[in-house]
Amino acid sequence: MAEKVQHIATGRRKNSIARVRILSGDGKIQVNKRPFEEYFPRESNRLIIMQPIETANMVSKIDVFANCNGGGLSGQAGAVKLGIARALIKMDASLRAALKKAGFLTRDSRERERKKYGRKRARRRFQFTKR
Repeated sequence: MAEKVQHIATGRRKNSIARVRILSGDGKIQVNKRPFEEYFPRESNRLIIMQPIETANMVSKIDVFANCNGGGLSGQAGAVKLGIARALIKMDASLRAALKKAGFLTRDSRERERKKYGRKRARRRFQFTKR
């Protein structure tokens, strides 16, 4: 039996890191060994993950297996999106132009701002009382 070729890539967003493997298959997507519909209950996160796959017209042609850690669900969804886009390029270099034009290869560099002393959070001040 011929062994399936897998393509591995890493995606990052905020404090989240996703290691993504793609193989030729029938469109199954698993995140942390669970179906991605179960792992990401919010529809917007599922749409974010599907964007690079739909752009490449690979919806029912590849299986995606992702391991995520760190951050929250939205950050993890963005990390998986970047990982899928990078893995698709490793699989087929001709997809690079379409994915780059759609902006899926750009790493979103916005990070969480650190908490400052004398503040409740990064910028939030304590409530001011005049008297």
